[in-house]
Amino acid sequence: MKQKFETRMPLYLFVPAVILAAVLLFPPTRRLLLNIGQRWLYITTLAFALSFCLTPFFRCLAFRWNALDMPASRKIHQEPTPLLGGAAVFVGFVASILINGIFTMRLLAILGASALVFGVSLMDDFKEMPAGLKLIVQILSTVIVMCFGVVLRVLPNTLGPLALIANAFLTVLWIVGITNAMNFFDGMDGLATGLGMILSFFLAVVAFQTDQAFLGWISVSMMSSCLGFLPYNFRVRKKASIFLGDGGSTFIGFLLACVAVYGDWSESNPIVALTSPLLIFWVLIFDMIHITVDRILKGKVLTFKQWIDYVGKDHLHHRIADVVGGPGKAVLFIYLLTITLGASAVVLRNARTIDALILLFQALIIVVLVTILERRAHCAENGSGPLEASIKKT
Repeated sequence: MKQKFETRMPLYLFVPAVILAAVLLFPPTRRLLLNIGQRWLYITTLAFALSFCLTPFFRCLAFRWNALDMPASRKIHQEPTPLLGGAAVFVGFVASILINGIFTMRLLAILGASALVFGVSLMDDFKEMPAGLKLIVQILSTVIVMCFGVVLRVLPNTLGPLALIANAFLTVLWIVGITNAMNFFDGMDGLATGLGMILSFFLAVVAFQTDQAFLGWISVSMMSSCLGFLPYNFRVRKKASIFLGDGGSTFIGFLLACVAVYGDWSESNPIVALTSPLLIFWVLIFDMIHITVDRILKGKVLTFKQWIDYVGKDHLHHRIADVVGGPGKAVLFIYLLTITLGASAVVLRNARTIDALILLFQALIIVVLVTILERRAHCAENGSGPLEASIKKT
């Protein structure tokens, strides 16, 4: 299926973005912004401009190469939609980081592993690949970054081999879990892209708070790459003109999960250091745990293979959409929920251990309340439960 090149954006927005990208790629512009101490601004604007300008190009390629998401019973879109939006996010992010010119071996390992995850998942956008194969690639990519020291330090090294094994296991669980959780949230227009932008923003804020400018630059680059793609993926009163695809959602999830492990989110308190990323990623963590437990209890999955192969409409965004009255409202609800929890991470800079535990408890209460409300609403919709009974009496 061929498609002529269309920006799907007003020219008064698209043309200035092209000019901005050209100006930023001009070496003297880069040197000027770096010399006046505005490296973060250069990275932010370049990532945005590249992602924004390249999205129509990849949309056209998706039609030409037949990389389309076709309508199906488990999907909410009604017409074939191109899937290569993640390529624009990937190029915008990688280009802004490479042009920045400051590297560490850990960053290069993360970029290489992220590219591997992106490449394999991008192939899935053209032809569906076995879930087991994608999982193996994600684990392999995680092992690569672990070999360069990107490992969670939950248990102290004084415990010897036990700490080494446990920390390695938790690192794999965290990175692979967040990667797939982000992929699961790519089920409504703008959801995964917006979440990637919000998560990146809070990681950047906490990184700059803790004097980790290097991680701050990586985070704002991802934030801006997602922001540049968002206008095509989440449009007012219109359907998305292009999707992230598995390549984009898994890349965003993997990269951000690695940044969370890479960072040192507290200089003196390991509980606070662990709490910050937990709060920022809480929505993804909650959804992954919820659907896993729910599917096991309902007998929908009985083996690990069934779990990785299962595809359903029981994720948080599906359940919230039934409650609030549509996908668009559900996406905005989840945005606000993520912002609320991410804001809690920002106030942890000088927090005590008890403060961190209270905020984690608060986050748990929030998602429990959301679960109770959406389940009661579901019961009422199906004509059962006390809520429906009380409605009938009135």
